[in-house]
Amino acid sequence: MTSGMSAGAVEIREATRADWPAIWAFFAPIVAAGETYAYPEDLTSAQAEDLWFKEPPGRTVVAVDAATGAVLGSAGMGPNRPGRGDHVGTASFMVSPNARGRGVGRLLGEHVVAWHRAQGYAGIQFNAVVETNTAAVALWRSLGFEIVGTVPGAYRSRAHGLVGLHVMHLDLR
Repeated sequence: MTSGMSAGAVEIREATRADWPAIWAFFAPIVAAGETYAYPEDLTSAQAEDLWFKEPPGRTVVAVDAATGAVLGSAGMGPNRPGRGDHVGTASFMVSPNARGRGVGRLLGEHVVAWHRAQGYAGIQFNAVVETNTAAVALWRSLGFEIVGTVPGAYRSRAHGLVGLHVMHLDLR
């Protein structure tokens, strides 16, 4: 199933468990790089798959090359918190290093915003955007997100030591 959103030769579709090996191929090195995600570095493929795939009402998608079907990136989205916090969404994104510069992150971000809006969420909150991940911070700002706070030294960057984690928010009302 295709969402209808595309950028050139990139399309967004619902992820299936059959996509996991292609996602894992970039998930594992991104986590191991120690610059963007606070997942445990010793996650097995099966553990990571269970974390990445969101159960309803959440959703997990992949960005694929329309010509080859190659998975270029992925995003998981859904409520940020259960119960009284489920009116605000959240999401996680990963783009294969081989696909950077093709607009895959932007396409996934636009898809996530449109999906949350269509589902009636009041906003989207990113809980932990590493402040030294300047490409991500710039992308989210260009999509209307604001930094509403920064937790100093909350992330142990492999390259930069202790750095802050931004909490970013987009009001959808």
